[in-house]
Amino acid sequence: MKAITVENQTSGGLSKKSQRWKVFKNQRFLYMMSIPFVIWVFIFQYLPLWGWTMAFQNYKPGKGFFSQKWVGFEHFQTLFKDDHFYLVLRNTLAMSFMGLVAGLVFPILFALLLNEVRVQVLKRFVQTVSYLPHFVSWVVAAGIVTKMLSTDGGVVNSVLMGLHLIDQPIQFMSKGHMFWGIVTGADVWKETGWNAIIYLAAISGIGPELYEAARVDGASRLKQIWHITLPGIRPTIIVLLIMSIGHLIGIGFEKQFLLGNHLVSDYSEVLDLYALNYGLSMGRYSFGTAISIFNSVISVILLFVANGMFKKFANESIM
Repeated sequence: MKAITVENQTSGGLSKKSQRWKVFKNQRFLYMMSIPFVIWVFIFQYLPLWGWTMAFQNYKPGKGFFSQKWVGFEHFQTLFKDDHFYLVLRNTLAMSFMGLVAGLVFPILFALLLNEVRVQVLKRFVQTVSYLPHFVSWVVAAGIVTKMLSTDGGVVNSVLMGLHLIDQPIQFMSKGHMFWGIVTGADVWKETGWNAIIYLAAISGIGPELYEAARVDGASRLKQIWHITLPGIRPTIIVLLIMSIGHLIGIGFEKQFLLGNHLVSDYSEVLDLYALNYGLSMGRYSFGTAISIFNSVISVILLFVANGMFKKFANESIM
């Protein structure tokens, strides 16, 4: 019996290897096509991680790798002792959470409303117009937002004064406590249409027979959305939410840099701007690298925590 079992396991192992080789042989051209992309990812995504060693050195340009002075975690200690770092972290987290909520709710609502439009010409027109701002650079978008909020002929102030809600123009761009809302609103205007495409694609994958059965049972369109559409796109929502949580503190700096000014700097500076202003701009390359490592490590931790929580409680995950 033992000999037969060993023989069966051996033959089974050989058959698995032969099956894998057969699959590889049949799909060899696909593997060959993927090689350039694997090389690209390695060169531009993984190879630069070697530069992280600068965070543990007192890096001086022009010196060789082995000529640099190693300082261990000194730059991280400097980072965590800096009071300004915690101010920047507060701004980053605040704008991230606001962007996370708005960036999830508004595209879903827009996709649900757009899906209810029965006139296809109107539906395509609205969808096209809504995602056009995505292709506009933040330089142009920031100029549009600044002009709309301007005290000199700005649309927002003109409307508010026309409705007699205010007596004089509000200087939106100089109010620090309004900056987070301005950035979030600008991001919603720019990205809602584009982000809604994913939800519209998920909605299109829901079987029409489910809606037909619901209509036969007398369900209203609102109940169809609640009991069919939203559960149908639930996996898509969770996957995008997990990915968004992973980028919670890696929000970039373009919006804040272009919309901010010295009057609102206490509310506009984020981690990436902090690394730029107090790291690279001042020649403190090691300190700037330490900030970037902190950003990346926290992002990875948030990604795994969010994925584990959703996998445990919602049975949905991305890995």
